[in-house]
Amino acid sequence: MSTVSPPDAPGGPDIAAWPPPAGPAGTYGPALLDWAADPNPGRPRVCLIRGARGSGKSGLLAWFLAGAPAHPHTTVHAAVLAEGLFTDAFAWDLARQLGYGPLAPARLVDRLAADQRPLLLLVADLHRSGRGPADRPLARPRNLVEDLVVPLLELPQTRALIEVGDSGLLDGWAGAGAAETVDLGDPAFAPGPGPAAYDVLTAGLTRTPDGRIRWDEATGDVREHALDQALRAPEPEPAVRELLTDPGFLLHGSPVSVAACLADDRIPAPPGLRQAWRLAAPHLADPELADPEQSTAERAALLHTAALGSSPTLARYLLPLARNHVYSAAWARPDTAVTALAAAPGEPGALVAADPLGDLALLDAATGQSTAAVPSPSTARPNGMAVRRDWSMLLLTGTGALLPTGEDPAALLGRIAVYHGQAALSRPGLRPSAIGQSPCGSLVVVGDEQGNAHVWPLEDLPAAPLSRALHAASVTAVTCLALPDKTHTLVMSAAMDGTVRLWETSADPMPVPVEQRPALVTALAAAPTAHGPVLAVAWNDAVLHLWHLPTGHVRAVPLITPCSALALTPDCHLVVGGTEGAYALALDTVRLWD
Repeated sequence: MSTVSPPDAPGGPDIAAWPPPAGPAGTYGPALLDWAADPNPGRPRVCLIRGARGSGKSGLLAWFLAGAPAHPHTTVHAAVLAEGLFTDAFAWDLARQLGYGPLAPARLVDRLAADQRPLLLLVADLHRSGRGPADRPLARPRNLVEDLVVPLLELPQTRALIEVGDSGLLDGWAGAGAAETVDLGDPAFAPGPGPAAYDVLTAGLTRTPDGRIRWDEATGDVREHALDQALRAPEPEPAVRELLTDPGFLLHGSPVSVAACLADDRIPAPPGLRQAWRLAAPHLADPELADPEQSTAERAALLHTAALGSSPTLARYLLPLARNHVYSAAWARPDTAVTALAAAPGEPGALVAADPLGDLALLDAATGQSTAAVPSPSTARPNGMAVRRDWSMLLLTGTGALLPTGEDPAALLGRIAVYHGQAALSRPGLRPSAIGQSPCGSLVVVGDEQGNAHVWPLEDLPAAPLSRALHAASVTAVTCLALPDKTHTLVMSAAMDGTVRLWETSADPMPVPVEQRPALVTALAAAPTAHGPVLAVAWNDAVLHLWHLPTGHVRAVPLITPCSALALTPDCHLVVGGTEGAYALALDTVRLWD
């Protein structure tokens, strides 16, 4: 076992950039900085903070974190407070901090393995992690260590500063010389009382006339620990059942505690709750959304969206609260996978939807009902499409081929397909990678792998499109709007470099992106609304950005399922489609950007 040594390397961090060290920070802080800033690749990448409760471990970590940005090697990329987290919840938090959005543990490890950028991770209270029934693996810290922490530490770019207390966690790493150790010892410490028993915890809470607890009036500590203490009761079943069937608790209680409880198949749950919680919990566990100061309506809208397709009873309870928010779910069809969406010109509120088998259907954006089948080529598997008023279509397949279909007497769409097919044969970088249309169907826009956007006006088709190089990477999504004056066209595009660009076609493209993030755009949609044109941008880190184009204001909305297709109607129904189904949000554009 190795221990940290005093700092002696030149060019290391300046301790003056940290708060004045006192207590354990004064004793161990300089050596801790030396470990963190040492560029020697032979030095252990893991530093364990040991010591009994009350020895000052958390204070030492807080001191280190306060000054960490002062030196490149000490900059902490993510700090996870592990107390009360099980493996999934730890992964959600870490992935969110790293900019990936909430991810399952295996997907997080895969993303980091592919990323390979240096990562300094700080983990507090690893020895106090775990949640759920005490006899299940999720309740034990070692489960988190084996399932996620060790795979993270095995990545060669990972360094980690981990508080393990006196638990013995990761002793094997220290014993093999793969970790250094700071041991703060075993001071005399009298632990304070833990959370009260469930019946004591809930005894004085306000109740409704029918006996339900008013969880919105309970303290944050009570809401956080109520289910944990119910599981520890001598006879837990009645209390646990009461909580899991109480929509008020599901809305205000600990989402992590509920998720850990529902992971135990022995515990009965209302029909559909497990499915709804699988979708909602990664977002409800976001510290910003879990903050009791945040709007109850926002949490209700999110949980209502997740419950609508699987738990009708919960969805009905939440609907009045959800409708107070700036968005609420109009419908959900988890059984309907969608690969492409496009407005049906001349049919207000109607969309054409494609499924993974290539079948097309007319979809009512307000209700989610399939109103008619649409003829489609049996061999096409579109992941994008443009639809004309005469129901002829231009389908984009996964191979980059454009396929015209339907009655097209003037062969306009066929000419577009031939143009791009010939261009791709002569220059492979010009192969189409995205397609979009204006809501009225008068314009088609094609994006290619070289980052260009090509605009085709269908009313008077030119020999070649109006084209501009908008990106330095392959276009992932594109859409356009013909503005009400009928003389200006807005093209909106996104690419593999994480940029979103706006181009008004009568002028040069804007010199800088309107947005750039360390994520990928998977779909775009735009529509003219009563309050001006709106752009919807779906990102692969489970967030949707709604832009009010006249003002530049943006609103972030969680995506509860992966999105590969978007559609926005003028009456502000936003339809989200992907491999896990489709759902629609009704947007209140009066308040959305307040």
